[in-house]
Amino acid sequence: MSKAHRLVAGIATALLTVSLAACGGSAGGGGNVATVNGQAISHADLDQKLEGSPSARSVLQQMVTNDLIDSYAKDKGITVTPAEIAKVEDQYKAQYPNGQWDELLKARGLTEQDVQDLIRRQIVLDKAVGANIHISDKQIKDYFDKNHAQFDKPAMARARHILVPDLKTAQKVEADLKSGKDFAAEAKQYSIDPGSREKGGELGWFRKGQMVPAFEQYAFNGPIGKISAPVKSPFGYHIIQVEERKPGQKATLASAHDQIVQQLRQQQEAPLIPTFLQQLQSSANIKIEDQHFAGLYPSPAPSAAGATVPTAAPTK
Repeated sequence: MSKAHRLVAGIATALLTVSLAACGGSAGGGGNVATVNGQAISHADLDQKLEGSPSARSVLQQMVTNDLIDSYAKDKGITVTPAEIAKVEDQYKAQYPNGQWDELLKARGLTEQDVQDLIRRQIVLDKAVGANIHISDKQIKDYFDKNHAQFDKPAMARARHILVPDLKTAQKVEADLKSGKDFAAEAKQYSIDPGSREKGGELGWFRKGQMVPAFEQYAFNGPIGKISAPVKSPFGYHIIQVEERKPGQKATLASAHDQIVQQLRQQQEAPLIPTFLQQLQSSANIKIEDQHFAGLYPSPAPSAAGATVPTAAPTK
């Protein structure tokens, strides 16, 4: 059974830490970063300031943790396949439609590889601490009975639109489209919505509650494929074309089974991970060679009382 769902929930918080680590490296080499009225700011000065900042300690700690996880996976023969990573990443991307995924990575200063490395280590942790976790049928049914609504699938619509600031322009765009002009070309020429203009007005899939009421009313009730009359909202006037709709679906115990198992496993794994990482740290030889970070890893590192490193079965 896939572990993707229970891993996805942990990625959002971890992304911030990864972004710090991804951006935390030295600017590199000598020379200057910038000059201000002829006054140079050197790479060395910038590096010194960065190393002295509070975030630098977090960056170093995350980098050490990454190395500890990688070493553990190698020692225990835990492998993570590209397919396992892709399954988690695809589910995570599904939570950020309409180009929001790419915008998230850009805002965090991350690459696709940064995220895939994060997911790989999350899967290693899952395999390490979750090896002995078992979920009973009773636990699954009890959870569904208390939380069944969260597994319902909402009604969805997919549409494109052209947003303009005034009614006169909206009526012109409506007439253009109804006379056969290309929707994407009109969007690029007239739309003031920066998020969809360069995509030809495409908004992708959205559920009820994500759009302003007037737009939502047409999107979920207007005819599919037709060009709408101008629809007024607080943002201006929309010309809308509904492309597709999916009805909502009520969850059953069978349809929600795997998600519930994954959520319950994640709940049981969450308190085990800090202890596991602490034990990895306490059994590792970590030497701090930069005085900026003195005391970050006391030697010997304190170990959690009674903690033992789980021994995961080798994964091929």
